[in-house]
Amino acid sequence: MCGTMERVTVEATTERVLRLLTLLPRRTSWTAAELAAELGVTDRSVRRDVERLRAIGYPVLATAGVGGGYQLGAGTRLPPLLLDDEEAIATAVSLRLASRGTVAGAGEAALRALAKLDQVMPPRLRAEIRAVHAATDTLVGPAVEIDAELLLTLARACRDAVRVRFRYAAREGGESERTVEPVRMVATGRRWYLMAWDTDRAGWRTFRLDRMRDVVATTWRFRPREHPDPVAYVQRSVTEAPYRYLARVRVHTPPERMRQLVPPHVGRVEDDRDGWCVLVVGGVDLGWLAMQVALLGFEAEVIEPPELREVAGQLARRLAAMAGTG
Repeated sequence: MCGTMERVTVEATTERVLRLLTLLPRRTSWTAAELAAELGVTDRSVRRDVERLRAIGYPVLATAGVGGGYQLGAGTRLPPLLLDDEEAIATAVSLRLASRGTVAGAGEAALRALAKLDQVMPPRLRAEIRAVHAATDTLVGPAVEIDAELLLTLARACRDAVRVRFRYAAREGGESERTVEPVRMVATGRRWYLMAWDTDRAGWRTFRLDRMRDVVATTWRFRPREHPDPVAYVQRSVTEAPYRYLARVRVHTPPERMRQLVPPHVGRVEDDRDGWCVLVVGGVDLGWLAMQVALLGFEAEVIEPPELREVAGQLARRLAAMAGTG
């Protein structure tokens, strides 16, 4: 009988501690009285449960005085996680996608984390997640893997506002020494880019991470300057700057629909009027550009360059001849 009572007490305490762990992240700070009311225990029991959490690695911080209380802080090591059903499913699906990502080594780490999560997951959740995996495929283009240490180096440099030196491989060949003041990294799904101020060229530049070599964060701090929106700047750089031709075409479809069809690393979509939008897209061949716009399946008007209008006319005549209507 005594053993049964002890077991019930331990189970009740464990359940209460787990409930306390789910409560702490919901607010910036909790008083002992507030937690006691939520858990239906005394302030003393709350203090004991907080110590239990600390003992297993959760950094529960306590502040005294008016407005003080308990809050969950960042620790020196990663404690066990407590996930509800929705969080567990979201985490497992995200880890599966991450295992096919563009960061070198992250795929293996994601699979290891997924295996650990699968071991402790209730059978009902495990069955649901496997059903999602079985019914899902991912359609991804060829991507370039990026070293995780390079990402960390650049992320810290952006955070700490320190200059970075590296060798950069140009598109046309050859390398150059660059010193930049990094602002933000932008990922398109296939590639990673860095937006930074080039100190030697005195201007904003976009750098592909897979072309950077011997990256070193210096100790030279810089004062952050006003800068363009990183996402818009990188999108403009990767969709316009590298190409011989830049086309602007009015398309008879809402911009929201066009953005669903044209990825941000392929073209830029601008709002227009009366159910139209403007597609800005670059290319090395005008015939290819005309064909791609035509394949979208919408009424379109070439704004610029005028040469694209001429090429589109030639393409239309060839297609009419193929169809026997020329």
